[in-house]
Amino acid sequence: MRRWLALLVAATTSLVLIALLVPMALLIRAVAENGAMSRATAAAESVAVTVGTPDLELAVEQVSRPVTVFLPDGSAVGARAARSDAVRLAATGRSVTAEAAGGREVLVSAQSPGGTAVIRVFVPDAELMRGVREAWLALVLLGLGLVALGIVLADRLALAVTKPVDGLARVSHRLAGGDLTARAEPGGPPEVRSVALALNHLAGRIDELLVAERESVADLSHRLRTPLTGLRLDAESLRDPEEAARVQTRVDALERAVSAVITEARRRSAGRDSCDAAAVVGERVRFWSVLAEDQGREVSISLPDGPLPVAVGAEELAACVDALLGNVFAHTPEGVSMSVRLRPHPPGALLAVADAGPGFEPALLERGNSAGGSTGLGLDIARRTAESSGGGLSVSRPEEGGARVEMLLGAP
Repeated sequence: MRRWLALLVAATTSLVLIALLVPMALLIRAVAENGAMSRATAAAESVAVTVGTPDLELAVEQVSRPVTVFLPDGSAVGARAARSDAVRLAATGRSVTAEAAGGREVLVSAQSPGGTAVIRVFVPDAELMRGVREAWLALVLLGLGLVALGIVLADRLALAVTKPVDGLARVSHRLAGGDLTARAEPGGPPEVRSVALALNHLAGRIDELLVAERESVADLSHRLRTPLTGLRLDAESLRDPEEAARVQTRVDALERAVSAVITEARRRSAGRDSCDAAAVVGERVRFWSVLAEDQGREVSISLPDGPLPVAVGAEELAACVDALLGNVFAHTPEGVSMSVRLRPHPPGALLAVADAGPGFEPALLERGNSAGGSTGLGLDIARRTAESSGGGLSVSRPEEGGARVEMLLGAP
């Protein structure tokens, strides 16, 4: 927009300046020529009054330009010049101006006792154009300066419009990335300010709707506690102690799951959380290392020396790591080695889990797709968690074989 507006102003300003400066340039040239011709005519007339007197030669010498006086007897006084057709025409008693080689000649007729004399004053082209080229150059520089000034003003005007629009685009991208705290700064023309206010209102409304939805999920989950309590009482009333303990264990697990749903829904309503990715990944790898040791798997782990904060909650990140490592154990034979790498990477951190197994297709990133009879939600949960932080998830097959899952996490 800035470029197009600058081109439009440059074209418009150029047309206006051409319409003004070209006639002005022609007028300057005409004024210069008229001035030179007027001075030549005045010089010729000053000599004409001395024709037929002894002061003629003195008057010719006092003129500061080439002057020739053609006398009636065929002789001439002053600068040498040919008796042209224009001179013969002036000899009939008419004062004329004619073009000559290298300039113009002013011919003034004067009566003398012996007949009609002709005074010729030659005006060179240099005198006709004296000061014209300098004036034209000044006009060109003035025009270029005005065009440049117009482009600068147009660019400032376009910037006052495009800068708020760019801000709106950045805010919309942040909202699309899940950052519902992003707000636009109203500025620029009234129309752009109106759009910014509308976008802020939309973002606030989306935030309110999501909070209400999460609270509804928490409320619905909380309602499950009543049937769980009844189920717990039924389990306690069982006569078989082993059966009662088994059912009680299942009820406890279900109650913990419901509590986790309530906690997660309300935690998300409070806003985006963060954690130390190095600590969470290290703890989950140590947890899975026990099973890896039992299956004879070699586990290679690489973590940064210090904390690595990411825009993901500790529980969410732990669930993602469990899903990635669980896929390795579920879809590769026992004894297959695996590696876990965590390192800083724009915009936050990069978690890579690789194994030397048979690999799997990137289509498994789609929700519900599974190659091993599972729910197919593990990778999708990890993907959505990564995207909510401003990152993403990718699956690849290294040249050496196996599978590699990279989870890019955003910074808080």
